[in-house]
Amino acid sequence: MASPPTPLRAPEHQVAGHQAAEGQLGPLVDGAGLFFKPLQGDGRGDDEVSFYTLVSSLPSSSSFFPSFHGTRLLPASDGSGPHPHLALEDLVAEFSNPAIVDIKIGSRTWYPQASEDYIRKCFEKDQRTTSASLGFRISGIQIRDGSGAWKPDRGEIRRFSPRDVRIALRRFVSSDPRSDPDRALAAAVYGGADGVLAKLGELKRWFEEQTLFHFNSVSVLVVYERDEGATLGKGKVKVKLVDFAHVVEGKGVIDHNFLGGLCSLIRFISDVLTGLDENCI
Repeated sequence: MASPPTPLRAPEHQVAGHQAAEGQLGPLVDGAGLFFKPLQGDGRGDDEVSFYTLVSSLPSSSSFFPSFHGTRLLPASDGSGPHPHLALEDLVAEFSNPAIVDIKIGSRTWYPQASEDYIRKCFEKDQRTTSASLGFRISGIQIRDGSGAWKPDRGEIRRFSPRDVRIALRRFVSSDPRSDPDRALAAAVYGGADGVLAKLGELKRWFEEQTLFHFNSVSVLVVYERDEGATLGKGKVKVKLVDFAHVVEGKGVIDHNFLGGLCSLIRFISDVLTGLDENCI
C-alpha cells in the first residue's frame, strides 16, 4: 500500500456522510483525482472492498460506479494514525464549481442480516424522512454561485416533506437557488441525451435485470458544472452510485426496493423537467 504523492485534505464539496475534521474520521482527497474513504469496522469496510473488486470486473455496469484504485494505508483524518482507505475516483475533481445532490434510494435502508438495533434505527429514520413515502430521500445538496451558496444543513434536510423535495429538485436546476426556483437549467441538466434522466434510465434498465446485488442505503450522486465562465449547466453531467458498505447478495432476485425508489426519483425529476410538478408545490 503506497502513499499518494500529493498532500491530503478534506473534500471541499462533500454534502453527506461522515466528514473529516479534527477528532473525526472521514474521507480525504489528494487534489489529483483520487478520493480516499476510510474503511469502516465490523466487516463493512472489507465488504465494500469486495464489492468494488467484483463490480470493477463487470464491464456492463462500470459506468454506474466511481472507478476503483485499490486500498491505501493513509494517516487518518482524526489523528489516530495509519488507517486503511478505499482509493476511488474523485467524482468532482474535474469541475470548477460543482452543483451536487446526494439522494439515498429505497423505501427501506436496512437489510435483514443487520442487528435489531440497526434495523430499528434505520426504520425510524426511514419513517421520519421521505424514504418510506417516496422511496428516496435527499441526504445533502449544495449549489454555489457568485452571491453565495445554498446548502441546507442536515437537520433541515431530514425534515424535508415530499413538497420540500420537489422544491429542492427545482432549486437544483434554477439560476438562483435562494429565490423562486425558475428551472432555468432543467433542460440542460435533467434533459437531453447525456442528461440526468437519460443516465437514470440506463441505471433503471440495469436494475431491471441485475440480480447479483441488493443495494441498501446506497445513494445516487448527481453533479453538474455551475461555473459561470463555462456555459452554465451545459457541461458534463455525472450520475454515479456511491456508498456500498451495506450491499448484500441478490441471490437471483431483483432488487425491488432500490428499483422502486429509483423509478420514483425518475418520476419526480421528469415532473420538474416538464413543469408538471408546479401543481404539487
